[in-house]
Amino acid sequence: MKEQITYDIFDKVDIRIGTVVSVKKNEKARKPSLVVEVDFGDEIGIKQSSAQITHYYNEENLKGKQVIGVCNFPEKNIAGIVSQVLILGSISKDGKVILVHPSQKTENGLPVA
Repeated sequence: MKEQITYDIFDKVDIRIGTVVSVKKNEKARKPSLVVEVDFGDEIGIKQSSAQITHYYNEENLKGKQVIGVCNFPEKNIAGIVSQVLILGSISKDGKVILVHPSQKTENGLPVA
């Protein structure tokens, strides 16, 4: 388990629901990755991420799926892609990512608490 944090620290993390609007391979990445654009609603808009999630996900099964992302990290250049959001998932013992998503379709941009 990681170090405990206070609620005040957790409250600074902006976690939102969004819908994947486009997916393509990140051809410049050393490890197989996807460039994923996610619509987080009117307040935040569309943000992109380079994500190493190719074990289970591709354009066909990811586009239109709702995901959960951290929207207030600073931008980071990952293999030529400006990553603007961290899409959340669990990581299995063999390193494969299983995305976290809402159990029901919901409005883009809703905060997660």
